Amino acid sequence: TFIQSHIMSFPGNLHLVLVLRPTSLLQSPSGTGTDLGFRFSQDDFMLKMPVVMLSSVTDLLRYIDENQLTSEFGGTLEYCHSDWVVLRTAIESFAVTVKEIAQLLQSFGTELAETELPDEADAIEFLLRSHTDKYRQLKDDIRSVMREGRHLLSNLEAAKAAKADGQEDKDIKQDWDTVQRLLAQLRDMEMAFDGFFEKHHLKLQQYLQLMRYEMSFHEVQPLSGQEKEVAAVGGTVVQTEQLLKDLESLDTRAQEEMGRAQIIILRGHQLATGHHYALALIVQRCNELRHHCDVLTTAIRAKRATLTRIHHLLLRLEEARRWCDEGAYLLANQLVDKFQSKEGAQGALQDIERLQEETPLCLSQSPDSQIGVATEKLSAMQRMIHNRQACLRKLADIQVRPIQLVAPRPEHSPRCKSPLFSPKHRISLTGASLSLSLSLSLCILLTVLCVFRHIIKELIETERIYVEELLSVLLGYRAEMDNPALSNLLPSALRSKKEVLFGNMPEIYKFHSRTFLQDLEGCLETPERVGACFLRRKEKFQVYERYCQNKPHSELLWRQCSASLFFQECQKKLEHKLGLDSYLLKPVQRLTKYQLLLKELLKHSADSDYISELQGALESMLDLLKSVNDSMHQIAITGYEVNDLGRVLMQGSFSVWISHKRGPTRMKARFKPMQRHLFLHEHALLFCKRREEHGEGHDRTPFYSFKHCLRMSAVGITENVKGDVKKFELWYSGREEVYVVQAPTFQIKITWLTEIRKILTNQQRLLQGFYFASTCLSASMLGVLSIPLVFYCGVM
Repeated sequence: TFIQSHIMSFPGNLHLVLVLRPTSLLQSPSGTGTDLGFRFSQDDFMLKMPVVMLSSVTDLLRYIDENQLTSEFGGTLEYCHSDWVVLRTAIESFAVTVKEIAQLLQSFGTELAETELPDEADAIEFLLRSHTDKYRQLKDDIRSVMREGRHLLSNLEAAKAAKADGQEDKDIKQDWDTVQRLLAQLRDMEMAFDGFFEKHHLKLQQYLQLMRYEMSFHEVQPLSGQEKEVAAVGGTVVQTEQLLKDLESLDTRAQEEMGRAQIIILRGHQLATGHHYALALIVQRCNELRHHCDVLTTAIRAKRATLTRIHHLLLRLEEARRWCDEGAYLLANQLVDKFQSKEGAQGALQDIERLQEETPLCLSQSPDSQIGVATEKLSAMQRMIHNRQACLRKLADIQVRPIQLVAPRPEHSPRCKSPLFSPKHRISLTGASLSLSLSLSLCILLTVLCVFRHIIKELIETERIYVEELLSVLLGYRAEMDNPALSNLLPSALRSKKEVLFGNMPEIYKFHSRTFLQDLEGCLETPERVGACFLRRKEKFQVYERYCQNKPHSELLWRQCSASLFFQECQKKLEHKLGLDSYLLKPVQRLTKYQLLLKELLKHSADSDYISELQGALESMLDLLKSVNDSMHQIAITGYEVNDLGRVLMQGSFSVWISHKRGPTRMKARFKPMQRHLFLHEHALLFCKRREEHGEGHDRTPFYSFKHCLRMSAVGITENVKGDVKKFELWYSGREEVYVVQAPTFQIKITWLTEIRKILTNQQRLLQGFYFASTCLSASMLGVLSIPLVFYCGVM
């Protein structure tokens, strides 16, 4: 067992085993020689190799030369068995390590080759880091094994040099060759591994570069077609100028995008010069980006040229229209009676010649309807001016003869005394007068149209300014209340009071900017349709009622905080000359401006087919103003919760006498009237007492104390009261309560009676409709629905 264990642990291959018997019992490891021999014969001979039993050193010399034996066996060989075992073990361990390194390299190479490339840049970067870490670890292992091999090699070289006789030991040389060969294999494996990993690493890096390049490419893909966001044609000068501004803004953004595209193209060139494996794709992407940049630049340049040409043309159109309007005004304002003198005719000719000096250039022929209309208008105006010139020249060339006394003739009218009405003068002036009268008629008609158009233009331009002012207030004041940078300047009284200060101004701005302004701009070429715009948006204008009802609360809050640094800072940023209170008044001012402009339009549209629409628009605006005014008074009522009264229709101050003619509260009418402020709603009539006004100076506002309420469903009227044409009578619940009301004027009385009759008539109509719809009701039930609509038109 002892021999077998040593043989199994011995490095290398054994072909023969020589066993030298011990010569004494002391050398016997376990008893007698017989026992040792028996053990050899039973255990060691079971080895699969020859074993020779020797009894003395002399027998050993017959198998091995003394030069190959150490001194303890009678030989001359300088040999240390333990050193030889350590060396052989190190060499064999080095060989095994080299084999393991080769297996690790092969396994790592297989892993790299079979790795699937992910679709995300982060995953690729993770792969690069993890593979690089493994590569560096293997490189450290290879360097460690290389150091071990070099150490073995240096030990073997030292052993060779230690030979005294200089003879080379074959075993040492063989071991040296073995270690040298293993080191060479290790270097070859390292070089092959470095080359493989370098290629793999480069592939991953280029794949990551390509992925990032593709992402950058797709980010600038929206380059093409951006110019289509800007319309190619503007209907007016203002619209065209805005389109040019939009195009310039787009061009600025496009230049930034194209700058990024150039950077991507340059990056593509760098990748291409680095021998990227996707060279063809990168070159294609670069060419596509160049093409998109060229197309966008050309498209923006072409659209700019088109819009500039259209802008120039529209300016000339405006100039032509303005010149036509000035010509119409000039011709219409030249008084005929001044033409009768030579000096007057010459002065009128000079005015016309000055106008002709400013004649605009002829417009280019174009299928555009605006140009056609403007060209026709320009030609018509030029013809009218030429006709007027011809008439004035004839009048200026007439030589007025001295006045001669002519005997009166009874058969002629007295005006025949004037030489200008003699037959010869009448004949000479007939053609000129007829041409002049026709020209004047055309001028008057054209002047009316021009004035009408001027009013429409003023309406549209002021509407645009109004919308811009509302937007500046909403952005420059209202939105700044939420700006953290100005929070320290905002007074505590203003916090969370945005809705109180500005009311529903955002709702008003939304209506005008998105709806009404566009409606009005659509009337630029068809100004006669402006009345329909107001009528179509009649209900939308009700937003002003809420704004005006909130105005007293807004003004109170403004008075408390007007000196705030917050408002001063906002006004400074906006460069407004006026304070916020002036702009908060704009909606109220705009509401009154509409009815003034509509009145002006009605003055110059007597023969228009759309006069009914203009009249309806004016009435709707006046009704709205009245409704707003009435609602402003209504909100000042105290002592009564407004509940289901309907819309306020009228309000005003009256003298009132009250008497109860029947019932437990019977009382006589008072001789001295009470002063009451009446509010007529759709469903009720409120009696209030006007109190002292709040505030000081212009800020004084009235308020009303509630006194009594009459439901209109139980009200009757007597229109005429004996003794005063300004009085009428309201009676309630079958004349149980009678109210004699005296209006300030007879006209106010008629207006109130008309409105009350409308309410009562509508109630009767509703009740009659209810009657026909309820035929299944019994007569007793129908008796409950008595109609209080009774008119007494006689005198009490």
